[in-house]
Amino acid sequence: MSTDRQAAQQTSPMPDRADRDSLREVRSAMKQQEFNRARGLVEKLAAEYPRDTETLYMLAACQRYLGEFSQALETLDQILALDDRNARAYQERGHNFTGLDDRPAAVSAYRRAVELNPALHASWKGLALGLRQAGEQQEAEHALRQFQHLQKLPPELASAASLLYERKLHKAEQICRGFLQRHRHHPEAMRLLALVGAELGILDDADFLLESCLELYPDFHQARFDYIGVLRKRQKFAAALAQAKKLREGQGGRQADILYATQSAMVGDYDTALAIYDSIAAEEPQLANIHLQRGHTLKTIGRATEANDAYRAAYRAREDFGDAYWSLANMKTYRFSDDEVERMRTLQSRPETALEDRYHLCFALGKALEDRKEFAEAFSFYEQGNTLKQQECRYSMGHNRRDTDLQIEHCTPELFARNADSGCPAPDPIFIVGLPRAGSTLIEQILSSHSQVDGTLELHNIMAAARRLDGRRRATETPRYPAVLHDLDSGQLRELGERYIEETRIHRKAAPLFIDKMPNNFRHIGLIKLMLPNAKIIDARRHPVACCFSGFKQLFAEGQEFTYGQETVGEYYRDYVRLMDHWDRVLPGQVLRVHYEAVVDNLEGEVRRILEFCGLPFEEACIEFHATRRAVRTPSAEQVRQPIYRSSTEQWRNFENELSSLKAILADELARYPHP
Repeated sequence: MSTDRQAAQQTSPMPDRADRDSLREVRSAMKQQEFNRARGLVEKLAAEYPRDTETLYMLAACQRYLGEFSQALETLDQILALDDRNARAYQERGHNFTGLDDRPAAVSAYRRAVELNPALHASWKGLALGLRQAGEQQEAEHALRQFQHLQKLPPELASAASLLYERKLHKAEQICRGFLQRHRHHPEAMRLLALVGAELGILDDADFLLESCLELYPDFHQARFDYIGVLRKRQKFAAALAQAKKLREGQGGRQADILYATQSAMVGDYDTALAIYDSIAAEEPQLANIHLQRGHTLKTIGRATEANDAYRAAYRAREDFGDAYWSLANMKTYRFSDDEVERMRTLQSRPETALEDRYHLCFALGKALEDRKEFAEAFSFYEQGNTLKQQECRYSMGHNRRDTDLQIEHCTPELFARNADSGCPAPDPIFIVGLPRAGSTLIEQILSSHSQVDGTLELHNIMAAARRLDGRRRATETPRYPAVLHDLDSGQLRELGERYIEETRIHRKAAPLFIDKMPNNFRHIGLIKLMLPNAKIIDARRHPVACCFSGFKQLFAEGQEFTYGQETVGEYYRDYVRLMDHWDRVLPGQVLRVHYEAVVDNLEGEVRRILEFCGLPFEEACIEFHATRRAVRTPSAEQVRQPIYRSSTEQWRNFENELSSLKAILADELARYPHP
């Protein structure tokens, strides 16, 4: 072995965090109220480990205890530059602004702290005091109730709550389960365990736990609030509305009103939702989120001009409200004024602008500048937005590839041949799958214009079924699904299909067929054909670079975390094509591929092909799809209300130089794509 190699092996990498013993000594000094000594110790550690947020947090705490509020705020700025979602840092900011007698800044900091971690009782207390001084009595009372609730919690559950909001889910689950073994039916332990289940995607268990909790403790309003969230995730919108009505009648207050309005919109009662939003906005125009929700509702029902007005009211209520600017950009038809563009530039560059607002502003600026044909700068902002958004994402390219490989390994011709007569025979669902921004909303609008087809939503039921089959496991453990498909008998497969039909009935009207437009269902086509062998599946596909770039410049409300980077979106597209090729081999003729460019070039021909595949007679309304009046909740809402146009197929070419790495990743897919 060479000397250099020996030296390399003997040299261990420098740790980026201070060791526990050093921090323990600092904590001991602080506990003894020896804050000068503690500050001296932690300053040395901070100099050695300038990116260790725990060390910096302890330094800020020492500075505050010594009355050095301005220095403490500078230290906290360092933490938030490293981790913009550090709830305890925002709480410390609140304490320091309180020390400086800057109540508005303190309230803002405490509010952000409890948004990120609702288990911070000191932040609720500070928020209650600050709001009371500001005359916001109703919100102050809510904050006080939260503080009092947390104060009464057993220490174990207080710890579990913090672990939950810090996403240390398995540890939080262990604490809650252990506590419930000793204190059966403890309401807060049941609620927290349900929230852990919801975060892990085990929504069935979360639903059952919260329903049981409310049967035992019907006045536990926070549990009802959380139950509504779980029902909404399960897309049980009517049940969620019923619970929101109970909460409004029981607890009352503005938050209950807002929740009732939101759930009313989810079941299509837009008049009720807008009436509530209008009333609150008139009484309290400073509430930016109310204007935003009002705008989303107006956009959904096609009232674009009013939606734009609502979004502008949102940024007037809070100048740096990035989501308001992005919502305007996401209309796709809105054009920003010079003043708006300059304001966005200024806000995006301010160091005090929160991470979430910054990336919203970046994506909005990208769209604004692209519309002005300032393509180089537009791409720069798209790239900045993606880089900032990645800080919040937990997407793993390796896990995605593993899951793709497992589908190919286990979903074999033998599996489908063995279960040829299994599953639920209902022909009702038409699944539209693919990647986001590939034209699935256009196909949905065409099909839902047919008299025999109901348009619904991007339904989560298939993914929920896959999660149930996978069971509980750590992220590092090998998935049980899809290997578990080999263990299911005919009765179990039929039960899965019947459950899907029953669960999705709430989204349907009177038509015999309905659409499930969840793009990610392409990963579960094997499961779909086993449980619903007569279901129709349409793969919406678009030019590889056009599709990936459209995803890259889109800020999604949730999910689709693979889109925030050229490499991740390109590799995801490759795995998607690889998996779809597999489905074509093992399920020949079971998936209809529809290319977006073909629909643009030959609308009637493609419409007839789609309808024939679905066993439907031709109807002229499918050609005039843009005239169909229905609620559309995807980013393409305004686009599908217009006649078809070709310009969107070529937009990526304005950025061809900047997309060279993406084109390299997609070289094989580009070579075989049938449309240039």
